Amino acid sequence: SLLSPSSLWAHAYLVKSVPAQRATLYRAPAKIQLWFNERLEPRYSSFTVSTAGGDVFETIKSQVDSLDTKLIAAALEPLPPGRYLVKFRVLSVDGHVAQDQFPFTIKQ
Repeated sequence: SLLSPSSLWAHAYLVKSVPAQRATLYRAPAKIQLWFNERLEPRYSSFTVSTAGGDVFETIKSQVDSLDTKLIAAALEPLPPGRYLVKFRVLSVDGHVAQDQFPFTIKQ
């Protein structure tokens, strides 16, 4: 009774992304979308897109979707070929912070 299954899975985690984690694309995505297993607090949830070297690309500010509060998304300017990192930090409505990163590549 110390650890029930519901307490083990109480934190938000990434369940799907577009582009997918470690994806190789032949054209730059128009936007980045991240879906989580729990609703997100819009004021405290965001992500960035950077080169593998750490240069952050300008995006339209990432926002939690008003109709699907488990989704956070941002539009992108066209990205040149290369390897990119999506770094996210989100706060779920249960008060837990989740942060991580994943790569994707755009081929020439």
